[in-house]
Amino acid sequence: MKELAIKIKNCKKCDLWETRNLPTIYSGNLKSKIMFIGEAPGRNEDETGMPFCGRAGQILDELLEYVNLKREDVFITNILKCRPPSNRDPKEEEINECKVYLEEQIKILKPKIICPLGRFSSRYMLKKNLEMGDMHGKIFKINNIFIIPMYHPAAVIYDNKKREILKKDFKKLIKIYDSN
Repeated sequence: MKELAIKIKNCKKCDLWETRNLPTIYSGNLKSKIMFIGEAPGRNEDETGMPFCGRAGQILDELLEYVNLKREDVFITNILKCRPPSNRDPKEEEINECKVYLEEQIKILKPKIICPLGRFSSRYMLKKNLEMGDMHGKIFKINNIFIIPMYHPAAVIYDNKKREILKKDFKKLIKIYDSN
């Protein structure tokens, strides 16, 4: 993972490296069997290099705690490693340039469960152009890995009803984790 981190820090495949402060590579446990994949770093992540360290990260921490997990028990990353300006959505070409790093992280980690958080990471992992309402909480199995798409924790900031939906999805996650 150290070699990969160096590659990411030196990456200039797309224009995002020009406006970033720090790439957001990962946090958590390299031996974890649970991997969370966000979409792209936000302002706080860009300043610290730590994924999910702002308000969405606080919500993610609460959800982990809800199922008796801690951040140190899981692996957290994003598809994009650099922040898009003004927190805009990732562009397809940026995802295409950056996905090699995510694929390498998956290969190194060998997770049993991947939880893509949000529309872009869910669509990428499933290779389907579905809406979150159609994907979240469903359990897919691809290459012997359980994929459980979930709403991005930031969705709770704008719609508190999503908190209960996420709790149910986290319960599914822990049920699969405990049974494997």
